[in-house]
Amino acid sequence: MKVLMFGWEFPPFKSGGLGTACYDLSKGLSNQGVDVTFVMPFAPEGVNGEFVKLIGANNFSKNVKVRKINSILTPYQSSTAYDEALHKVRSKYATGSKADDVYGKNLYEEVYRYSLVAADIVSEDHYDIIHVHDWMTYQAGMNVKQATGKPLVAHIHATEFDRTGGNPNSYISDIEHKGLTAADIVIANSNYTKNNVIRDYQIDPSKIEVVHWGIEPDNPHYGMCEASPFGTDKTVLFLGRITIQKGPDYFVEAARKVLDHVPDTKFIIAGSGDMFERMVNRAAELDMLDKFVFTGFLKGKDVHRAFQMADLYVMPSVSEPFGLVALESMKNGTPVIMSKQSGVSEVVTHSLKVDFWDVDEMANKIINTLRYPELLGELTDNSFNEAQKFNLDEPASKTKAIYEKAMSIMR
Repeated sequence: MKVLMFGWEFPPFKSGGLGTACYDLSKGLSNQGVDVTFVMPFAPEGVNGEFVKLIGANNFSKNVKVRKINSILTPYQSSTAYDEALHKVRSKYATGSKADDVYGKNLYEEVYRYSLVAADIVSEDHYDIIHVHDWMTYQAGMNVKQATGKPLVAHIHATEFDRTGGNPNSYISDIEHKGLTAADIVIANSNYTKNNVIRDYQIDPSKIEVVHWGIEPDNPHYGMCEASPFGTDKTVLFLGRITIQKGPDYFVEAARKVLDHVPDTKFIIAGSGDMFERMVNRAAELDMLDKFVFTGFLKGKDVHRAFQMADLYVMPSVSEPFGLVALESMKNGTPVIMSKQSGVSEVVTHSLKVDFWDVDEMANKIINTLRYPELLGELTDNSFNEAQKFNLDEPASKTKAIYEKAMSIMR
């Protein structure tokens, strides 16, 4: 079985959980003999030959090839961020060449250009399935489906309603709707996401399949046993994009309540995003800036170090379609307080769960966990043991079965 897969990012060139999920899924499919060609945009100044070698077929798997399209699209990119990236590209043209000859004049034109260029790849080989990940790739998938008649599987990791706290960009939500409608089968990464897709896009529930994410069972970074640099102080971690979807503001408000009861606590905010400055200012307003550490964006082994340094990880997401980061925390031996508004809460038993908006309850759970070593120890052991059941084979097997179902529909 040969799959043409379109995605935003692929490790090590990634900025969030989507890249990790695509990598893990591709690896799991490869283990089951599925031949995957993964097509992604890339920024020339951010990727070189070494990067291609790192994730190329020879080093990743004989069944996975990575193809790159000349593009400055990046995950979670806003129109403003695209304009800034285009400006930087233009500034590199010293001879008067026009960057607009290569890239689109705005984000939406670039997504359309990407769909045309990416779809050309289909003429180079035969594929059985087209698999697209999230809105930037949906148009490319629709173009290939129209050109080849092959079945289209649309993977939805987060809707535009999730990303914006219920205030979608109409252009993006329209693309999502068209892609989900055109797909023969939709894969949602949780029942939470499936219900959101049904509610926001009125997609037929019978064509939506749920595949919860797994996680790489073995990783050398899990065993680093990084010690906290804060001595005997308790450490509570937020790790994720600092955006409205991830709920960093609820984390900061809960922190103020925690410090009234457990003053020897440090709060780490690891990530970047458009709410970064607002969170720093709010911590200052609440007179607790000395209790906060803002690390900026972390990647690679530094992510694992952050988990291992922390006593507790809090995921207060307003809308979290899955939440792979919670499984990463558990694999690193750090227990989790997670939002009930998340897909991962459907499959994890040994964690504490709270509504994202209930700051009082979030603070109570943090306080009790930090105050009572027995509770913290039991939660740590149980969540670590539970994390061992997650792997790459189960979601890959379910996805392969979905491919076979889609192919049978088209016969």
